[in-house]
Amino acid sequence: MKYCFSFILILISFFSCKKDSSKNAINYAYIGGEIINPGTNFVVLSKGETILDTIKLDGRNRFLYKIDNLQEGIYKFRHAGEYQMILLEQKDSILFRLNTLDFDGSLVFTGQGDKKNNYLINDFLANEKEEKYIVKLCQLNPIEYQKHIDSLKNVKTKIFETFKEKYETSTLFKKIAQLNIDYSYYSNKEVYPFFRYDKNKADILKSLPDDFYDYRKDINYNDAFLSNYYNYNTFLRHNFSNLSLKRHNVHSNQEAFNRNSLCYNLDRLKLIDSLVTNVTIKNHLLYHFTINYLSNGKSQKKNNAILKSFLNKSNDEDDKKQVTSYTKSLNNLRKGLKLPNVKLVNYNDTEFAINSLINKPTVVSFWSHDYYDHFKDSHNKINELKEKYPEIEFIIINTDGCGLDKSKKMMNSHRFDITNEYQFKSSEKGIAVFAIHPITKAIIIDGNKKIMNSNANIFSVHFENQLLGVINK
Repeated sequence: MKYCFSFILILISFFSCKKDSSKNAINYAYIGGEIINPGTNFVVLSKGETILDTIKLDGRNRFLYKIDNLQEGIYKFRHAGEYQMILLEQKDSILFRLNTLDFDGSLVFTGQGDKKNNYLINDFLANEKEEKYIVKLCQLNPIEYQKHIDSLKNVKTKIFETFKEKYETSTLFKKIAQLNIDYSYYSNKEVYPFFRYDKNKADILKSLPDDFYDYRKDINYNDAFLSNYYNYNTFLRHNFSNLSLKRHNVHSNQEAFNRNSLCYNLDRLKLIDSLVTNVTIKNHLLYHFTINYLSNGKSQKKNNAILKSFLNKSNDEDDKKQVTSYTKSLNNLRKGLKLPNVKLVNYNDTEFAINSLINKPTVVSFWSHDYYDHFKDSHNKINELKEKYPEIEFIIINTDGCGLDKSKKMMNSHRFDITNEYQFKSSEKGIAVFAIHPITKAIIIDGNKKIMNSNANIFSVHFENQLLGVINK
């Protein structure tokens, strides 16, 4: 009843606004919603690379927004580090409700244009579940694997056909829905060599039927219409990884494939540069693969080599600055160097230099409100590790810079101890200096305040051996 009442209030507000609209103007749409457990007091709405507006939530965590001069297509709304897509067409009046504790899973649309968007979000969630299943299927031989993914595609196609029979659908929606089905299927094909447990990827490629990748001849690597579509971009990442694998095998003497090899990653950047001319698509791919390589890199020389290749190919000046800064920070976090002495604040608002807190082997880990599951899981994991390894100090830093009260409330609501919990004095500086990407990153420091590993992961199967190594040093 409370749920219905909330939306009735929004609908009343919406229709009141709609009456004021010009009867002759039809190129508009409304989007509104209610957010449970909001992480911030605003929603960011964008179309492609352009931010349309930052919309404040009201006192009941709701908003309503009219888009004039609507360009029909996919829009993106962001909230507290999460985002989701919405299809808007003329005279749509779409309302949504979501809970940030389960951002995608709780998302429900209502209003004019709701059915197509509920279809799309359900398709997105189905693809997420399918990804886990695909890893198991990839252990089958190529013929059996293809039969299974063909069957998955047929199920999606039948659901789509049933939807079209039941509801009136636009040409634009049908195009997007079909592309989602197709590119999800193509991605399943592209990941096959990588998800197979066999280490010799060259032999896997040789074992594939001749027509396994026949669809590639029809792929447009510069499709501006799809440049901001999730399934298209996911496919491109898998596709370029696969194409680069074949190229890499030609001049690599390694039998066991290493996805973090510099040679392979340089091959991938070269291939993107040679096949993609659309600036937006190219820059996104170059940035994605370069950052991923750097986040796993351990060599200053190799980091600088990938950076040089990236800078020679990217046209985005902001990306260049970010990647250059990230590389510099990583190089300053090499094994054997002293940890940069950034300023922290504890929950009593007392300021510390981080090195003043390190008097024995220490692990520094990070969390953010934007990654709720990681916040819970990492704190629970660290509590386990504290009991097993009393010789280790754990310093846990919130990276958000949203004030002590919000983070303290989050900690207290889960009954986590705030001892050795901190925030950066300057979140922007702290994130840059410690090169915090991804958020799962942890730093292991020895008793002499020297870095042992700046790219550890508390959930890794190797992590406890790394702790034993620093204890026994």
